[in-house]
Amino acid sequence: MIGRVFILGAVFVSGVSVSMITSQACDKPYFCQQPPKLTPLVFAPGIVSTKHRDHSISFTSDLKEAYISRRNVDTGKWWLMQFKVEDGGWTESTIGPRVGRPILSPDGQTMHLGNKYMTRTDEGWSEVKSLGATFARSDWGIMRFSSSKSGTYVFDDYKNNDVLRISTLNNGLREKPQLLAPHINSGMWTAHPFIAQDGSYLIWDSEKEEGYGDKDLYISFRQQDGAWGPAINMGEKVNTDKIETGAYVSPDGNYLFFNRGPTEKMKGIEPESNIYWVDTQVLWDLKDK
Repeated sequence: MIGRVFILGAVFVSGVSVSMITSQACDKPYFCQQPPKLTPLVFAPGIVSTKHRDHSISFTSDLKEAYISRRNVDTGKWWLMQFKVEDGGWTESTIGPRVGRPILSPDGQTMHLGNKYMTRTDEGWSEVKSLGATFARSDWGIMRFSSSKSGTYVFDDYKNNDVLRISTLNNGLREKPQLLAPHINSGMWTAHPFIAQDGSYLIWDSEKEEGYGDKDLYISFRQQDGAWGPAINMGEKVNTDKIETGAYVSPDGNYLFFNRGPTEKMKGIEPESNIYWVDTQVLWDLKDK
């Protein structure tokens, strides 16, 4: 099967090979996988989570498209991958080299790529565009850029002590990005934020003294006064002595996705990184803490 022609920045990928990766009978959400409960499971092993480093999953609201970044362990190169329901099954194709960590906007019309983005067109995705001077600053290092339905942006910055920043819309005007509260911007390697579609919570990863041995996932719930609540470690149901990063909640609100990979000491023992999923009840169990 031959796919579309994609353009990614200056890269032109013609006649992209599109592989059918599930049977014709499997055109349901989540690749027809058995849903997890309160114990995280590897997501779609052999299909999405492979021998490669599969990272940063994101879905469209109809759950018929998914995107990840994948580092080929044989070549060391990163790619932006698309999975899509077509002809009664899920297909896989390569859009092009990875640019930033992909995450879709809530309406699925924009794909954020760090300090760049693409917009959906009738032919596929547009060329890669810059977020502009407010965000695409040379002194900021944005890896992940997440947005809510109301237009709130949250993003990380590895060039300035690994901090998270937020920018909101006020009467239709974009406010200057501000540092998030110190209790969120604490610890080491703070990065990869995800803001809920309704803006009610924020998830990110960081290494803190009270953690489980390496980077853990943390959550903060928005309070009634608009302030962000305490940074809550997501606990042993999610975090381990390995690295947990890149949290993302599915558009239907049912599942938390994240990456789990070995620490530097563990590398070579198991795959570099896999995508896991778990029921979002693990989030609500933390809300009253």
